[in-house]
Amino acid sequence: MDNAMLLKSTTRHIRIFAAELDKDGELVPHDRVLTLDIDPDNEFIWNEDALQKVYRKFDDLVEASSGADLTDYNLRRIGSDLEHFVRSLLQNAEISYNLNARVANYSMGLPRVEAE
Repeated sequence: MDNAMLLKSTTRHIRIFAAELDKDGELVPHDRVLTLDIDPDNEFIWNEDALQKVYRKFDDLVEASSGADLTDYNLRRIGSDLEHFVRSLLQNAEISYNLNARVANYSMGLPRVEAE
């Protein structure tokens, strides 16, 4: 892969890079490794179970597209599918908005407030 060319997909809550992290935490383009960054702005409160669901969904989507060329389009499709999956986790109350987040942006819909 051309080192100047970093294939990536970025949505609000999912970032996928065709790269691996080096020992200094820098992304190094790689044509056989995908790196997943979930909720980089900490908009949600996560538990380990919900995170593992996203990783498993990511693995399933990557497996389903194995054999296809690694292109911007294919990465964006996986990223978009994962973004929808994160929305379903929020709607099922498996994750919740982080009300202490740097920016309160209810991009997946307004938070539910339980009546007393």
